[in-house]
Amino acid sequence: MKIVLSTLNAKYIHTNLALRCLKSFALPEYEAEISEYTIKDPSLNIVSDLFTKKPDVIGFSCYIWNIEETIKVIQMLKKIMPTLKIVLGGPEVTYDVPYWLERIPEADFIVLGEGEETFKQLLVEIEGDHQWDKVPGIGYMNVGKPVINPQRNKLDLRELPSPFRFKEDLPHLSKRVVYIETSRGCPFRCQFCLSSIEVGVRYFDREKVKDDIRYLMKHGAKTIKFVDRTFNISRSYAMEMFQFLIDEHLPGTVFQFEITADIMRPEVIDFLNKNAPAGLFRFEIGVQSTNDETNELVMRKQNFQKLTRTVTMVKEGGKIDQHLDLIAGLPEEDYHSFRNTFNDVFALRPEELQLGFLKMLRGTGLRIRANDHKYIYMDHAPYEILGNNLLSFDDIVRIKQVEDVLEKYWNDHRMDQTIEYLVSNIFDSPFDFFQQFGTFWDEKGWSRIGHQLEDLFNRLKLFLESLEIENMELIESLMMYDYIRNQKYKPRKPWWAHQLSKQEKGALYHYILQNPEILGESFMNLNLSEKELFKHTMLEILPFDAQQYFTENKVINEKTALVVFFDPSDGSPHMFFVPFVNMKKEVVK
Repeated sequence: MKIVLSTLNAKYIHTNLALRCLKSFALPEYEAEISEYTIKDPSLNIVSDLFTKKPDVIGFSCYIWNIEETIKVIQMLKKIMPTLKIVLGGPEVTYDVPYWLERIPEADFIVLGEGEETFKQLLVEIEGDHQWDKVPGIGYMNVGKPVINPQRNKLDLRELPSPFRFKEDLPHLSKRVVYIETSRGCPFRCQFCLSSIEVGVRYFDREKVKDDIRYLMKHGAKTIKFVDRTFNISRSYAMEMFQFLIDEHLPGTVFQFEITADIMRPEVIDFLNKNAPAGLFRFEIGVQSTNDETNELVMRKQNFQKLTRTVTMVKEGGKIDQHLDLIAGLPEEDYHSFRNTFNDVFALRPEELQLGFLKMLRGTGLRIRANDHKYIYMDHAPYEILGNNLLSFDDIVRIKQVEDVLEKYWNDHRMDQTIEYLVSNIFDSPFDFFQQFGTFWDEKGWSRIGHQLEDLFNRLKLFLESLEIENMELIESLMMYDYIRNQKYKPRKPWWAHQLSKQEKGALYHYILQNPEILGESFMNLNLSEKELFKHTMLEILPFDAQQYFTENKVINEKTALVVFFDPSDGSPHMFFVPFVNMKKEVVK
Protein backbone atom coordinates (compact mmCIF):
# COMPACT_ATOMS: atom_id res chain seq x y z
CA MET A 1 0.00 0.00 0.00
CA LYS A 2 1.58 3.28 -1.15
CA ILE A 3 0.95 6.07 1.37
CA VAL A 4 1.67 9.77 0.78
CA LEU A 5 1.40 12.52 3.39
CA SER A 6 0.99 15.98 1.91
CA THR A 7 0.21 19.61 2.64
CA LEU A 8 0.37 23.06 1.07
CA ASN A 9 2.60 25.26 3.24
CA ALA A 10 2.23 29.03 3.26
CA LYS A 11 5.86 29.47 2.14
CA TYR A 12 8.64 27.24 0.89
CA ILE A 13 10.73 27.85 4.02
CA HIS A 14 8.03 26.33 6.22
CA THR A 15 7.89 22.64 7.10
CA ASN A 16 4.94 20.65 8.40
CA LEU A 17 5.51 19.00 11.76
CA ALA A 18 2.20 17.10 11.74
CA LEU A 19 3.13 15.06 8.66
CA ARG A 20 6.39 13.99 10.25
CA CYS A 21 4.63 12.98 13.46
CA LEU A 22 2.22 10.80 11.45
CA LYS A 23 5.06 9.28 9.42
CA SER A 24 7.17 8.37 12.46
CA PHE A 25 4.21 6.87 14.36
CA ALA A 26 3.15 4.76 11.35
CA LEU A 27 6.54 3.06 11.23
CA PRO A 28 7.60 0.28 11.01
CA GLU A 29 4.31 -1.22 9.80
CA TYR A 30 3.66 1.52 7.24
CA GLU A 31 6.17 3.56 5.26
CA ALA A 32 4.77 6.94 4.19
CA GLU A 33 6.29 9.43 1.77
CA ILE A 34 6.09 13.15 2.58
CA SER A 35 5.33 15.56 -0.29
CA GLU A 36 5.10 19.25 0.62
CA TYR A 37 4.06 22.09 -1.67
CA THR A 38 3.08 25.74 -1.22
CA ILE A 39 -0.22 27.54 -1.70
CA LYS A 40 1.37 29.43 -4.60
CA ASP A 41 2.12 26.26 -6.58
CA PRO A 42 -0.37 25.71 -9.45
CA SER A 43 -2.93 23.10 -8.44
CA LEU A 44 -2.40 21.09 -11.63
CA ASN A 45 1.34 20.90 -10.93
CA ILE A 46 0.64 19.50 -7.46
CA VAL A 47 -1.85 16.98 -8.83
CA SER A 48 0.58 15.89 -11.53
CA ASP A 49 3.37 15.33 -9.03
CA LEU A 50 1.15 13.36 -6.64
CA PHE A 51 -0.24 11.29 -9.54
CA THR A 52 3.27 10.18 -10.53
CA LYS A 53 3.74 8.68 -7.06
CA LYS A 54 0.82 6.26 -7.71
CA PRO A 55 -0.50 6.41 -4.12
CA ASP A 56 -3.24 4.23 -2.65
CA VAL A 57 -3.76 6.65 0.28
CA ILE A 58 -3.06 10.38 0.54
CA GLY A 59 -3.37 12.27 3.80
CA PHE A 60 -3.66 16.08 3.65
CA SER A 61 -2.88 18.39 6.59
CA CYS A 62 -5.46 21.21 6.47
CA TYR A 63 -5.32 24.76 7.88
CA ILE A 64 -7.12 28.03 7.22
CA TRP A 65 -4.33 29.18 4.92
CA ASN A 66 -4.43 26.14 2.64
CA ILE A 67 -7.89 24.57 2.78
CA GLU A 68 -9.34 26.26 -0.31
CA GLU A 69 -6.34 25.35 -2.47
CA THR A 70 -6.27 21.85 -0.99
CA ILE A 71 -9.90 21.29 -2.00
CA LYS A 72 -9.02 22.08 -5.63
CA VAL A 73 -6.24 19.49 -5.52
CA ILE A 74 -8.49 16.86 -3.91
CA GLN A 75 -11.25 17.33 -6.47
CA MET A 76 -8.86 16.84 -9.39
CA LEU A 77 -7.16 13.84 -7.79
CA LYS A 78 -10.44 12.01 -7.29
CA LYS A 79 -11.40 12.53 -10.90
CA ILE A 80 -8.24 10.94 -12.25
CA MET A 81 -7.78 8.39 -9.42
CA PRO A 82 -11.32 7.41 -8.30
CA THR A 83 -10.12 4.50 -6.12
CA LEU A 84 -7.66 6.69 -4.19
CA LYS A 85 -8.40 6.95 -0.46
CA ILE A 86 -8.18 10.59 0.67
CA VAL A 87 -7.79 11.35 4.38
CA LEU A 88 -8.00 14.88 5.80
CA GLY A 89 -6.70 16.07 9.15
CA GLY A 90 -5.63 19.23 10.91
CA PRO A 91 -7.30 22.05 12.85
CA GLU A 92 -9.36 23.34 9.93
CA VAL A 93 -11.34 20.11 9.44
CA THR A 94 -11.44 18.85 13.04
CA TYR A 95 -14.51 20.98 13.81
CA ASP A 96 -17.86 21.07 11.93
CA VAL A 97 -17.01 17.64 10.52
CA PRO A 98 -20.44 17.04 8.89
CA TYR A 99 -20.01 20.31 6.98
CA TRP A 100 -16.65 19.21 5.58
CA LEU A 101 -17.86 15.71 4.68
CA GLU A 102 -20.72 17.22 2.70
CA ARG A 103 -18.66 20.02 1.15
CA ILE A 104 -15.79 17.70 0.13
CA PRO A 105 -17.42 14.42 -0.93
CA GLU A 106 -14.09 13.46 -2.54
CA ALA A 107 -12.61 13.05 0.97
CA ASP A 108 -13.10 9.52 2.32
CA PHE A 109 -12.15 10.20 5.95
CA ILE A 110 -11.46 13.04 8.35
CA VAL A 111 -9.16 12.48 11.32
CA LEU A 112 -10.22 14.55 14.32
CA GLY A 113 -7.69 16.19 16.61
CA GLU A 114 -4.52 14.36 17.64
CA GLY A 115 -3.95 12.06 14.71
CA GLU A 116 -0.95 9.79 15.16
CA GLU A 117 -2.65 6.68 16.55
CA THR A 118 -5.95 7.30 14.75
CA PHE A 119 -4.29 7.56 11.34
CA LYS A 120 -2.28 4.40 11.87
CA GLN A 121 -5.35 2.43 12.93
CA LEU A 122 -7.22 3.80 9.92
CA LEU A 123 -4.44 2.50 7.66
CA VAL A 124 -4.91 -0.95 9.22
CA GLU A 125 -8.61 -0.92 8.28
CA ILE A 126 -8.01 0.49 4.79
CA GLU A 127 -5.58 -2.36 4.15
CA GLY A 128 -7.73 -4.91 5.94
CA ASP A 129 -11.40 -5.37 6.78
CA HIS A 130 -12.74 -1.79 6.26
CA GLN A 131 -14.40 -1.79 9.67
CA TRP A 132 -14.48 1.98 10.03
CA ASP A 133 -16.54 1.87 13.23
CA LYS A 134 -13.52 0.38 15.01
CA VAL A 135 -11.38 3.50 14.43
CA PRO A 136 -11.91 6.12 17.16
CA GLY A 137 -11.70 9.78 16.15
CA ILE A 138 -12.63 9.67 12.46
CA GLY A 139 -15.52 11.08 10.42
CA TYR A 140 -16.87 9.55 7.22
CA MET A 141 -20.04 9.19 5.17
CA ASN A 142 -22.17 6.07 5.48
CA VAL A 143 -25.18 5.64 3.23
CA GLY A 144 -25.27 9.37 2.58
CA LYS A 145 -25.08 10.35 6.26
CA PRO A 146 -22.08 11.68 8.21
CA VAL A 147 -20.72 9.41 10.95
CA ILE A 148 -18.35 10.68 13.66
CA ASN A 149 -16.65 8.12 15.88
CA PRO A 150 -15.85 9.30 19.43
CA GLN A 151 -12.24 10.36 19.90
CA ARG A 152 -9.75 8.19 21.78
CA ASN A 153 -7.95 9.20 24.98
CA LYS A 154 -4.99 11.56 24.62
CA LEU A 155 -1.65 10.03 23.81
CA ASP A 156 1.21 9.72 26.27
CA LEU A 157 3.56 12.21 24.59
CA ARG A 158 6.57 10.76 26.37
CA GLU A 159 6.20 7.59 24.30
CA LEU A 160 5.98 9.18 20.86
CA PRO A 161 8.84 8.51 18.42
CA SER A 162 10.95 11.36 17.08
CA PRO A 163 9.63 13.03 13.90
CA PHE A 164 13.07 14.38 12.95
CA ARG A 165 15.15 11.36 11.95
CA PHE A 166 14.33 11.11 8.24
CA LYS A 167 17.28 11.20 5.86
CA GLU A 168 15.28 12.96 3.15
CA ASP A 169 14.90 16.01 5.43
CA LEU A 170 18.61 16.50 6.09
CA PRO A 171 19.53 18.41 2.89
CA HIS A 172 16.83 21.02 3.64
CA LEU A 173 17.39 21.71 7.35
CA SER A 174 19.65 24.73 6.86
CA LYS A 175 17.26 26.41 4.40
CA ARG A 176 13.92 25.96 6.14
CA VAL A 177 12.25 26.63 9.48
CA VAL A 178 12.14 23.53 11.68
CA TYR A 179 9.12 23.33 14.00
CA ILE A 180 9.38 21.43 17.26
CA GLU A 181 6.99 20.87 20.15
CA THR A 182 7.81 20.16 23.76
CA SER A 183 4.20 20.26 24.95
CA ARG A 184 0.62 20.16 23.70
CA GLY A 185 -2.33 22.10 25.05
CA CYS A 186 -2.75 25.53 26.60
CA PRO A 187 -3.63 26.58 30.15
CA PHE A 188 -5.63 29.60 28.94
CA ARG A 189 -9.14 29.84 27.51
CA CYS A 190 -8.99 32.68 24.98
CA GLN A 191 -12.24 32.37 23.02
CA PHE A 192 -10.76 33.32 19.65
CA CYS A 193 -8.15 30.55 19.74
CA LEU A 194 -8.45 26.81 19.05
CA SER A 195 -5.84 26.03 21.70
CA SER A 196 -8.40 26.94 24.38
CA ILE A 197 -10.49 23.87 23.51
CA GLU A 198 -7.95 21.32 24.77
CA VAL A 199 -7.88 21.27 28.56
CA GLY A 200 -4.50 21.03 30.30
CA VAL A 201 -0.90 20.91 29.14
CA ARG A 202 0.99 17.66 28.43
CA TYR A 203 4.76 17.45 28.00
CA PHE A 204 7.07 15.39 25.82
CA ASP A 205 10.07 13.63 27.35
CA ARG A 206 12.67 16.35 28.02
CA GLU A 207 15.71 14.27 27.24
CA LYS A 208 14.24 13.09 23.94
CA VAL A 209 13.51 16.70 23.01
CA LYS A 210 17.09 17.68 23.82
CA ASP A 211 18.43 14.80 21.73
CA ASP A 212 16.25 15.94 18.81
CA ILE A 213 17.59 19.48 19.07
CA ARG A 214 21.18 18.24 19.17
CA TYR A 215 20.47 16.12 16.09
CA LEU A 216 18.86 19.00 14.20
CA MET A 217 21.72 21.40 14.97
CA LYS A 218 24.33 18.78 14.07
CA HIS A 219 22.71 18.40 10.66
CA GLY A 220 22.54 22.10 9.89
CA ALA A 221 19.24 23.44 11.23
CA LYS A 222 19.51 27.22 11.66
CA THR A 223 15.99 28.32 12.66
CA ILE A 224 14.13 26.16 15.18
CA LYS A 225 10.70 27.34 16.22
CA PHE A 226 8.91 25.93 19.27
CA VAL A 227 5.18 25.62 18.60
CA ASP A 228 4.22 25.27 22.28
CA ARG A 229 1.29 27.60 22.91
CA THR A 230 2.88 28.94 26.11
CA PHE A 231 6.51 27.89 26.34
CA ASN A 232 7.05 29.46 29.77
CA ILE A 233 3.96 28.18 31.58
CA SER A 234 6.30 26.11 33.76
CA ARG A 235 9.12 28.33 35.03
CA SER A 236 11.38 25.41 35.98
CA TYR A 237 10.89 23.71 32.61
CA ALA A 238 11.53 26.92 30.66
CA MET A 239 14.68 27.65 32.69
CA GLU A 240 16.00 24.14 32.11
CA MET A 241 15.44 24.43 28.36
CA PHE A 242 16.91 27.95 28.15
CA GLN A 243 20.03 26.75 30.00
CA PHE A 244 20.33 23.72 27.70
CA LEU A 245 20.04 25.85 24.55
CA ILE A 246 22.58 28.38 25.86
CA ASP A 247 25.03 25.62 26.76
CA GLU A 248 24.74 23.51 23.63
CA HIS A 249 23.67 25.79 20.77
CA LEU A 250 25.79 25.95 17.66
CA PRO A 251 26.81 29.29 16.07
CA GLY A 252 24.19 30.76 13.77
CA THR A 253 21.24 28.90 15.31
CA VAL A 254 18.13 30.87 16.30
CA PHE A 255 15.36 29.56 18.59
CA GLN A 256 11.89 31.11 18.53
CA PHE A 257 9.28 30.78 21.30
CA GLU A 258 5.71 31.86 21.98
CA ILE A 259 5.93 33.54 25.37
CA THR A 260 3.23 34.66 27.78
CA ALA A 261 4.98 37.82 28.91
CA ASP A 262 2.98 38.81 31.97
CA ILE A 263 3.80 35.55 33.79
CA MET A 264 7.54 35.67 33.09
CA ARG A 265 9.38 36.46 36.30
CA PRO A 266 12.08 39.18 36.40
CA GLU A 267 14.74 36.72 37.56
CA VAL A 268 14.21 34.65 34.38
CA ILE A 269 14.76 37.74 32.24
CA ASP A 270 17.82 38.70 34.30
CA PHE A 271 19.21 35.23 33.68
CA LEU A 272 18.65 35.55 29.91
CA ASN A 273 20.07 39.06 29.77
CA LYS A 274 23.22 37.90 31.50
CA ASN A 275 23.72 34.51 29.89
CA ALA A 276 22.04 34.28 26.49
CA PRO A 277 24.18 35.18 23.48
CA ALA A 278 22.71 38.05 21.45
CA GLY A 279 20.43 36.79 18.68
CA LEU A 280 20.10 33.23 19.99
CA PHE A 281 16.47 33.64 21.13
CA ARG A 282 13.45 35.37 19.64
CA PHE A 283 10.17 35.88 21.52
CA GLU A 284 6.68 36.04 20.04
CA ILE A 285 4.21 37.65 22.43
CA GLY A 286 0.47 37.83 21.80
CA VAL A 287 -0.85 41.04 23.35
CA GLN A 288 -3.97 41.20 21.14
CA SER A 289 -5.65 44.02 23.11
CA THR A 290 -4.99 46.29 26.08
CA ASN A 291 -8.73 46.90 26.60
CA ASP A 292 -9.69 45.23 29.89
CA GLU A 293 -13.36 44.79 28.94
CA THR A 294 -12.37 43.18 25.66
CA ASN A 295 -9.98 40.74 27.34
CA GLU A 296 -12.62 39.81 29.89
CA LEU A 297 -15.19 39.08 27.18
CA VAL A 298 -12.82 36.68 25.41
CA MET A 299 -11.75 35.10 28.73
CA ARG A 300 -8.21 36.33 28.29
CA LYS A 301 -6.30 36.99 31.50
CA GLN A 302 -3.58 39.54 30.94
CA ASN A 303 -1.75 41.94 33.22
CA PHE A 304 -0.50 44.61 30.83
CA GLN A 305 1.62 46.26 33.51
CA LYS A 306 3.58 43.04 34.06
CA LEU A 307 3.70 42.42 30.31
CA THR A 308 5.21 45.88 29.86
CA ARG A 309 7.79 45.13 32.53
CA THR A 310 8.83 41.93 30.75
CA VAL A 311 9.03 43.45 27.28
CA THR A 312 10.95 46.46 28.60
CA MET A 313 13.45 44.35 30.55
CA VAL A 314 14.05 42.11 27.53
CA LYS A 315 14.50 45.11 25.24
CA GLU A 316 16.92 46.79 27.64
CA GLY A 317 18.93 43.56 27.75
CA GLY A 318 19.55 43.90 24.03
CA LYS A 319 19.85 40.14 23.52
CA ILE A 320 16.41 39.05 22.28
CA ASP A 321 14.24 40.38 19.45
CA GLN A 322 10.53 40.55 20.26
CA HIS A 323 7.55 40.12 17.94
CA LEU A 324 4.30 41.43 19.47
CA ASP A 325 0.86 40.61 18.04
CA LEU A 326 -2.36 42.63 17.98
CA ILE A 327 -5.83 41.53 16.84
CA ALA A 328 -8.23 44.12 15.45
CA GLY A 329 -11.93 43.31 15.77
CA LEU A 330 -12.20 41.70 19.19
CA PRO A 331 -15.47 42.31 21.12
CA GLU A 332 -16.06 45.86 22.41
CA GLU A 333 -12.91 47.14 20.71
CA ASP A 334 -14.01 49.94 18.39
CA TYR A 335 -11.72 52.01 16.16
CA HIS A 336 -10.74 54.44 18.92
CA SER A 337 -10.16 51.68 21.45
CA PHE A 338 -7.96 49.85 18.96
CA ARG A 339 -6.03 53.09 18.38
CA ASN A 340 -5.30 53.10 22.13
CA THR A 341 -4.24 49.45 22.04
CA PHE A 342 -1.90 50.12 19.13
CA ASN A 343 -0.30 53.11 20.85
CA ASP A 344 0.03 51.23 24.15
CA VAL A 345 1.97 48.45 22.46
CA PHE A 346 3.96 50.58 20.02
CA ALA A 347 5.22 52.53 23.03
CA LEU A 348 7.20 49.39 23.92
CA ARG A 349 9.03 49.69 20.56
CA PRO A 350 9.04 45.97 19.73
CA GLU A 351 11.31 44.90 16.89
CA GLU A 352 8.14 43.74 15.13
CA LEU A 353 4.52 44.69 15.70
CA GLN A 354 2.14 42.37 13.86
CA LEU A 355 -1.30 43.81 13.22
CA GLY A 356 -3.78 41.04 12.40
CA PHE A 357 -7.55 40.87 12.06
CA LEU A 358 -9.87 38.59 14.01
CA LYS A 359 -10.63 35.30 12.30
CA MET A 360 -13.74 33.41 13.37
CA LEU A 361 -12.19 29.96 13.55
CA ARG A 362 -14.44 26.91 13.53
CA GLY A 363 -14.80 25.44 16.99
CA THR A 364 -13.96 28.61 18.93
CA GLY A 365 -16.27 30.13 21.51
CA LEU A 366 -16.24 33.47 19.75
CA ARG A 367 -17.58 31.94 16.53
CA ILE A 368 -20.23 30.00 18.41
CA ARG A 369 -21.42 33.24 20.05
CA ALA A 370 -20.83 35.47 17.02
CA ASN A 371 -24.37 36.86 17.13
CA ASP A 372 -23.76 38.32 20.59
CA HIS A 373 -21.61 41.00 18.97
CA LYS A 374 -23.29 40.96 15.54
CA TYR A 375 -20.20 39.66 13.77
CA ILE A 376 -20.20 39.34 10.02
CA TYR A 377 -17.32 37.43 8.48
CA MET A 378 -16.12 35.56 5.40
CA ASP A 379 -17.97 32.32 4.69
CA HIS A 380 -14.77 30.52 3.74
CA ALA A 381 -11.25 30.41 5.22
CA PRO A 382 -9.64 32.46 6.61
CA TYR A 383 -13.04 33.58 8.08
CA GLU A 384 -11.78 37.11 8.62
CA ILE A 385 -14.34 39.50 10.10
CA LEU A 386 -16.02 42.14 7.95
CA GLY A 387 -17.51 44.03 10.88
CA ASN A 388 -19.37 43.80 14.17
CA ASN A 389 -21.62 45.94 16.36
CA LEU A 390 -18.84 48.46 17.05
CA LEU A 391 -16.39 48.13 14.16
CA SER A 392 -17.68 48.93 10.67
CA PHE A 393 -16.16 47.66 7.45
CA ASP A 394 -15.01 51.23 6.82
CA ASP A 395 -13.07 51.07 10.09
CA ILE A 396 -11.53 47.76 9.05
CA VAL A 397 -10.41 49.23 5.72
CA ARG A 398 -8.74 52.12 7.56
CA ILE A 399 -6.93 49.79 9.96
CA LYS A 400 -5.75 47.70 7.01
CA GLN A 401 -4.14 50.87 5.65
CA VAL A 402 -2.22 51.09 8.94
CA GLU A 403 -1.16 47.44 8.61
CA ASP A 404 0.24 48.01 5.11
CA VAL A 405 2.64 50.84 5.95
CA LEU A 406 3.46 49.44 9.40
CA GLU A 407 4.92 46.37 7.72
CA LYS A 408 6.94 48.38 5.20
CA TYR A 409 8.17 51.20 7.41
CA TRP A 410 8.53 49.72 10.90
CA ASN A 411 8.79 45.94 10.82
CA ASP A 412 11.32 45.97 7.98
CA HIS A 413 13.48 48.50 9.88
CA ARG A 414 14.35 50.55 6.84
CA MET A 415 13.84 53.91 8.58
CA ASP A 416 14.17 53.48 12.33
CA GLN A 417 15.56 56.95 13.07
CA THR A 418 13.10 58.67 10.76
CA ILE A 419 10.00 56.90 12.06
CA GLU A 420 11.07 57.43 15.67
CA TYR A 421 11.39 61.17 15.06
CA LEU A 422 8.03 61.39 13.27
CA VAL A 423 5.99 59.46 15.84
CA SER A 424 7.66 61.25 18.76
CA ASN A 425 7.77 64.83 17.48
CA ILE A 426 5.48 65.42 14.52
CA PHE A 427 2.31 63.34 14.84
CA ASP A 428 -0.10 63.13 17.77
CA SER A 429 0.62 59.43 18.20
CA PRO A 430 2.28 56.52 16.35
CA PHE A 431 -1.12 55.25 15.22
CA ASP A 432 -1.99 58.63 13.72
CA PHE A 433 1.21 58.66 11.67
CA PHE A 434 0.64 55.17 10.26
CA GLN A 435 -3.06 55.87 9.67
CA GLN A 436 -2.56 59.17 7.84
CA PHE A 437 0.32 57.80 5.80
CA GLY A 438 -1.58 54.57 5.07
CA THR A 439 -4.61 56.50 3.83
CA PHE A 440 -2.38 58.70 1.65
CA TRP A 441 -0.63 55.58 0.31
CA ASP A 442 -3.96 53.98 -0.57
CA GLU A 443 -5.35 57.11 -2.23
CA LYS A 444 -2.26 57.31 -4.43
CA GLY A 445 -2.84 53.74 -5.61
CA TRP A 446 0.54 52.58 -4.35
CA SER A 447 -0.93 49.49 -2.72
CA ARG A 448 -1.67 48.14 -6.21
CA ILE A 449 1.82 48.56 -7.65
CA GLY A 450 5.29 47.32 -6.78
CA HIS A 451 8.05 49.41 -5.27
CA GLN A 452 11.81 49.62 -5.10
CA LEU A 453 13.60 50.64 -1.92
CA GLU A 454 14.09 54.19 -3.22
CA ASP A 455 10.33 54.45 -3.84
CA LEU A 456 9.64 53.99 -0.12
CA PHE A 457 11.77 57.01 0.71
CA ASN A 458 10.35 59.18 -2.04
CA ARG A 459 6.77 58.27 -1.14
CA LEU A 460 7.27 59.14 2.52
CA LYS A 461 8.79 62.44 1.43
CA LEU A 462 5.78 63.20 -0.80
CA PHE A 463 3.41 62.41 2.05
CA LEU A 464 5.21 64.68 4.51
CA GLU A 465 5.45 67.49 1.95
CA SER A 466 1.69 67.25 1.38
CA LEU A 467 1.20 68.10 5.06
CA GLU A 468 3.61 71.05 4.89
CA ILE A 469 5.46 69.72 7.91
CA GLU A 470 8.18 71.82 9.49
CA ASN A 471 11.72 70.54 9.92
CA MET A 472 11.65 68.80 6.55
CA GLU A 473 15.39 69.38 6.14
CA LEU A 474 16.02 67.50 9.38
CA ILE A 475 13.60 64.72 8.46
CA GLU A 476 15.09 64.28 4.98
CA SER A 477 18.54 64.05 6.56
CA LEU A 478 17.33 61.30 8.91
CA MET A 479 15.86 59.49 5.91
CA MET A 480 19.18 59.81 4.12
CA TYR A 481 21.01 58.50 7.18
CA ASP A 482 18.62 55.52 7.45
CA TYR A 483 19.04 54.76 3.76
CA ILE A 484 22.84 54.81 3.93
CA ARG A 485 22.94 52.84 7.18
CA ASN A 486 21.12 49.92 5.57
CA GLN A 487 23.21 49.75 2.40
CA LYS A 488 25.87 47.10 1.85
CA TYR A 489 27.52 48.94 -1.02
CA LYS A 490 28.00 52.56 -1.95
CA PRO A 491 24.73 53.67 -3.61
CA ARG A 492 25.18 54.59 -7.25
CA LYS A 493 22.13 56.83 -7.62
CA PRO A 494 20.94 58.12 -4.26
CA TRP A 495 17.34 59.37 -4.19
CA TRP A 496 18.26 62.73 -2.58
CA ALA A 497 19.90 65.86 -4.01
CA HIS A 498 23.52 66.31 -2.96
CA GLN A 499 24.39 69.50 -1.08
CA LEU A 500 28.03 69.50 -2.15
CA SER A 501 29.47 69.83 -5.63
CA LYS A 502 32.05 67.36 -6.93
CA GLN A 503 34.76 69.99 -6.43
CA GLU A 504 33.74 70.60 -2.81
CA LYS A 505 33.66 66.88 -2.09
CA GLY A 506 37.03 66.40 -3.73
CA ALA A 507 38.57 69.13 -1.58
CA LEU A 508 37.08 67.61 1.57
CA TYR A 509 38.32 64.13 0.67
CA HIS A 510 41.87 65.43 0.17
CA TYR A 511 41.67 67.16 3.54
CA ILE A 512 40.54 63.87 5.17
CA LEU A 513 43.45 62.02 3.55
CA GLN A 514 45.89 64.50 5.02
CA ASN A 515 44.15 64.65 8.41
CA PRO A 516 42.48 61.27 9.08
CA GLU A 517 42.65 61.91 12.83
CA ILE A 518 39.65 64.29 12.61
CA LEU A 519 37.40 61.25 12.13
CA GLY A 520 38.83 59.36 15.07
CA GLU A 521 41.05 56.40 15.76
CA SER A 522 38.78 53.77 14.18
CA PHE A 523 38.86 55.68 10.89
CA MET A 524 42.63 56.05 11.07
CA ASN A 525 42.95 52.29 11.58
CA LEU A 526 41.23 51.73 8.23
CA ASN A 527 44.34 53.28 6.63
CA LEU A 528 42.48 54.09 3.40
CA SER A 529 44.30 54.98 0.22
CA GLU A 530 43.13 57.83 -1.99
CA LYS A 531 41.58 55.35 -4.41
CA GLU A 532 39.71 53.51 -1.63
CA LEU A 533 38.46 56.78 -0.16
CA PHE A 534 37.02 58.04 -3.42
CA LYS A 535 35.66 54.67 -4.56
CA HIS A 536 34.15 53.26 -1.37
CA THR A 537 33.07 56.25 0.72
CA MET A 538 30.21 58.75 0.76
CA LEU A 539 30.30 62.24 2.18
CA GLU A 540 27.05 64.03 3.01
CA ILE A 541 26.12 67.01 5.18
CA LEU A 542 23.55 66.69 7.97
CA PRO A 543 21.92 69.96 9.16
CA PHE A 544 22.26 69.06 12.86
CA ASP A 545 24.84 67.90 15.36
CA ALA A 546 24.59 64.17 14.67
CA GLN A 547 26.72 63.15 17.63
CA GLN A 548 24.39 64.93 20.05
CA TYR A 549 21.24 63.67 18.35
CA PHE A 550 22.17 59.99 18.18
CA THR A 551 23.56 59.86 21.72
CA GLU A 552 21.29 62.25 23.65
CA ASN A 553 18.33 62.76 21.27
CA LYS A 554 18.93 66.52 21.20
CA VAL A 555 18.56 68.59 18.03
CA ILE A 556 21.30 71.23 17.80
CA ASN A 557 21.47 73.20 14.57
CA GLU A 558 25.14 72.71 13.80
CA LYS A 559 26.02 70.96 10.57
CA THR A 560 27.77 67.59 10.65
CA ALA A 561 29.78 65.92 7.92
CA LEU A 562 28.78 62.27 7.60
CA VAL A 563 31.54 60.10 6.13
CA VAL A 564 30.62 56.50 5.33
CA PHE A 565 33.10 53.83 4.26
CA PHE A 566 31.56 50.73 2.65
CA ASP A 567 33.97 47.92 3.36
CA PRO A 568 34.26 45.91 0.10
CA SER A 569 35.28 42.81 2.06
CA ASP A 570 31.94 42.42 3.84
CA GLY A 571 29.75 45.29 2.58
CA SER A 572 29.23 46.74 6.05
CA PRO A 573 29.03 50.55 6.33
CA HIS A 574 31.36 52.33 8.79
CA MET A 575 29.90 55.72 9.74
CA PHE A 576 31.88 58.69 11.05
CA PHE A 577 30.79 62.17 12.13
CA VAL A 578 32.78 65.40 12.28
CA PRO A 579 31.59 69.01 12.78
CA PHE A 580 31.34 70.43 9.28
CA VAL A 581 32.32 73.95 10.30
CA ASN A 582 35.78 72.68 11.33
CA MET A 583 36.36 70.91 8.04
CA LYS A 584 35.05 73.82 5.97
CA LYS A 585 37.36 76.30 7.66
CA GLU A 586 40.40 74.14 7.03
CA VAL A 587 39.49 73.49 3.40
CA VAL A 588 38.92 77.21 2.75
CA LYS A 589 42.39 77.94 4.17
